[in-house]
Amino acid sequence: MSGGVEWALHCCVVLTSVEEPVPATRLAELHDVSASYLAKQLQALSRAGLVRSVQGKAGGYVLTREPASITVLDVVEAVDGPDQAFTCTEIRQRGPLATPAESCAVPCAIARAMTGADAAWRAALRAVSIADLVQDVGSDSGPRALAGIGAWLSAPDA
Repeated sequence: MSGGVEWALHCCVVLTSVEEPVPATRLAELHDVSASYLAKQLQALSRAGLVRSVQGKAGGYVLTREPASITVLDVVEAVDGPDQAFTCTEIRQRGPLATPAESCAVPCAIARAMTGADAAWRAALRAVSIADLVQDVGSDSGPRALAGIGAWLSAPDA
């Protein structure tokens, strides 16, 4: 999983703390990350319909849906794509003791294990929403943490 997923998730969480659009440069400054790399993650979120870019002097990014309706899996797939982490190349059909193709009618034990793990991982990420993460931030960092971030994001650039 790319580092962009972490950055995108943090952006989605902090965007819940503001009413107005937040420029990508302000989000990058908040997280002390590369503005150009973060902009790519925000563009991926925008293409997936999770955030919307607002143009103009007061422009920036806003969430397009309620935080409870955006899952961690939505963000992962927006940034890294929907492909499974494991791709079976049917290695059992290669080499000097290759299994004949006709004997490979079902996926091998390794492919089944990896597919099952991927499905479990996706189910776990699908079960956590941005709203859940916001609630956890409040539990982890105190109930005023996101309000402080929202105030900082909304303040005029220094």
